[in-house]
Amino acid sequence: MRLYYLLLAVLFLFLLPVSGTGGIINILQRYYCRIRGGRCALFGCLPWEIPSGRCSSSGRKCCQKK
Repeated sequence: MRLYYLLLAVLFLFLLPVSGTGGIINILQRYYCRIRGGRCALFGCLPWEIPSGRCSSSGRKCCQKK
């Protein structure tokens, strides 16, 4: 039973965001953008695309076709 508590603590520490990087959160945001049919743009969306969210905590935008 103690093993379960140890594994839970390790999992909690792994999912805890580290200052400066989003870690697992950025990965999930990029994955969610691609599921919705978008792409992650570094600077901005192209003229035939609309912004539909963010891909990372650093400011990348999720762009979808109009």
